Amino acid sequence: MSYLRTFLPWIIFAVLPSGSWQWAALAALVVAVAVIAQQVRTGTGFDALIIELGSAVFFAALAVMAFADPHSAVHDYSAALSSGTLAVIAGGSLAIGKPFTLGIAKRTTPREVWELKPFIRTNVVITAVWTVAFALTALVLAVVAHAGNAHSTSATLIQIAGFAAPMIFTVRYVAHVQAKAAETAR
Repeated sequence: MSYLRTFLPWIIFAVLPSGSWQWAALAALVVAVAVIAQQVRTGTGFDALIIELGSAVFFAALAVMAFADPHSAVHDYSAALSSGTLAVIAGGSLAIGKPFTLGIAKRTTPREVWELKPFIRTNVVITAVWTVAFALTALVLAVVAHAGNAHSTSATLIQIAGFAAPMIFTVRYVAHVQAKAAETAR
């Protein structure tokens, strides 16, 4: 559920009609701000809101650009830019030593585990997979947009795969790490 909430603005932007991209960007911005506000009210630290904060900045800039020029060439590349932005945010979180998944994982993990090397390493691996998935998705979407198919069913399916693959990896990898830890504890 945490990942769904984290990526809700991006999902909304992806599923709203592309002909109304300015409104989709604005809706995504509103959702990003609402998610941040709700999470801050519940005591979530900013380390757990890395993607959400980056989302708000991206969608604010995109909404301004889209309303200023609804026929901008940026429109065709907005999906690729979205994935590219997520790759930069995720990769940046790795570069500064604060993998974005770490804050999300802390929401459901006991505090005594937070500083353990296996917990941190697991989140570095997971964040790296998300980063690569976002970067590959951005690249493929840019190629699709360049071919004139930016707003096609295939572009939508690529976006879905760009979220689904790392999400499935995350679930399976966490289960693997937990099983291995339980095996070692015996």
